[in-house]
Amino acid sequence: MTPAFMPVGTRGAVKAVTSEEVAAIGYRLILANTFHLHLRPGEEVIARLGGLRRFMNWPYALLTDSGGYQVFSLAELRGVDADGVEFRSPYDGALCRLTPESAVAIQHRLGADLIMAFDECLEYGADRRRTEASTERTLRWLARCEAEHKRLLARGDRPDAPRLFGVVQGGFEADLRRLASERTAAFDLPGYAIGGLSVGEPEPLMMEMLEASVSRLPEDRPRYAMGVGLPLNLIDLVMRGVDLFDCVVPTRNGRNGLAYTFQGTVTLKHAALREAAEPLEADCPCPACRSYSRAYLRHLFMNREISAGRLATVHNLTFFARLMERLRRAIPQGGLQRLRDQLEPFYAGGAVAEA
Repeated sequence: MTPAFMPVGTRGAVKAVTSEEVAAIGYRLILANTFHLHLRPGEEVIARLGGLRRFMNWPYALLTDSGGYQVFSLAELRGVDADGVEFRSPYDGALCRLTPESAVAIQHRLGADLIMAFDECLEYGADRRRTEASTERTLRWLARCEAEHKRLLARGDRPDAPRLFGVVQGGFEADLRRLASERTAAFDLPGYAIGGLSVGEPEPLMMEMLEASVSRLPEDRPRYAMGVGLPLNLIDLVMRGVDLFDCVVPTRNGRNGLAYTFQGTVTLKHAALREAAEPLEADCPCPACRSYSRAYLRHLFMNREISAGRLATVHNLTFFARLMERLRRAIPQGGLQRLRDQLEPFYAGGAVAEA
């Protein structure tokens, strides 16, 4: 059911929680990372052990990204050419290479249900010339990804055929975004991802580029905004026709003591919570709220107990699941703006910087 938020399980694990806990919250789709799983333990190991879902005991749908963003984030380690990307492993310094073909093949071997085309993600501030060249490269790579995907499907190795999504790039040039969307949509794929956003740009510019991208994508296919996950952003993007999201915000901030509620964020290390007897959120069904006070959660964080990050992470994942549920209910009732108005006083101006 969409709109849906995907917890990030980069290395085949959502940090600080088990697959069973993620499923119990209500999630049915999570994201894992091609780049990191290729390096450790390797797709062949995972395939021999029954595929990534069996490996991590996740019975529901699984999406893998292509590794393109990770190459971007490791810019000092990369060399990009027409054929692909060369980089040194951040683990052991070994020289590695990813191409459109290998990125697709790795995702097939991992056993993902939804797989992403290999793309090039540019940093905020890249000039027009570089952006044009990168956009064209991503489109050429998409054609190669599709060809490899079809070749692997024709072999019949997997009865549960994965679905390939194209990734729309175009930097921060609205006309290039529209052009990239049109040309990506021409591939007639099962779904489309919008990449290259939430990389340090001002929020109004992110929304402008998102609108330019969505405007040329088919309405009857899912649209996935990659790496976007702040509460008001999620509502704003749903209002613009986006269906899928992923972000490390709930897990990373949870581990660092920042909790999300429908009345704003709570800094769990704050001295004001020392004797706070109330739960994080009275109507939240998560274990942290059912069984513990804000004071106790602060106590765990101040003493660096492992359970502190676990409880806060489960709570944050529960908040994001409940937010998605409210969004799904609001859509047929025409209530998206009303929901946004309720949250806006608590989350305006961000108010969610990582702890």
